[in-house]
Amino acid sequence: MSLLTNEEKKYLLNKIRNVKDFPKPGILFKDITTLLKDKDAFNFLIEHLYNYYKDKDIDFIAGIESRGFIFGAALANRLKASFTPIRKKGKLPYTTISEKYALEYGFDEVEIHIDAFEGEKHKPNVLLIDDLIATGGTAKASIDLINKAGALCSHACFIIDLTFLNGTEKLDKNCEVYSVLEIE
Repeated sequence: MSLLTNEEKKYLLNKIRNVKDFPKPGILFKDITTLLKDKDAFNFLIEHLYNYYKDKDIDFIAGIESRGFIFGAALANRLKASFTPIRKKGKLPYTTISEKYALEYGFDEVEIHIDAFEGEKHKPNVLLIDDLIATGGTAKASIDLINKAGALCSHACFIIDLTFLNGTEKLDKNCEVYSVLEIE
């Protein structure tokens, strides 16, 4: 397992575009599409994540809708692991289980198929991945959902952690959290 140097972090951070006042005034949105369109930066990131997780015995990668699908599917392919999408309520076609979580005003819900983690192992080892963690609500609900489905969410990975929002503090202490880039 190797961590990125400050130079490597700066390289990746410089590939992410900042968009002011999106999706609403006062928000500085971290747009990862500029990183994705740079094949060298994207390949560098996936190679780094592969090296970080290759010895962690990951059976499944669960990606949070929708940008977690991009990183999760690419990494699952590289690790030769299975991929499971975690979606917003009503987006999956088969029988699902769900987990609700609180928003600033109201609630939201994420779902997976009831058989999302069926395979050779009784309690498969799962890595949760998404592009960004902010307040941690979606990530916490996703970890709870994975565990509720009979798997073990042993790792969570975020490309960007907005550390000033303390989202990782809400996550299961039994789940190892790795953020590639931290923004204070």
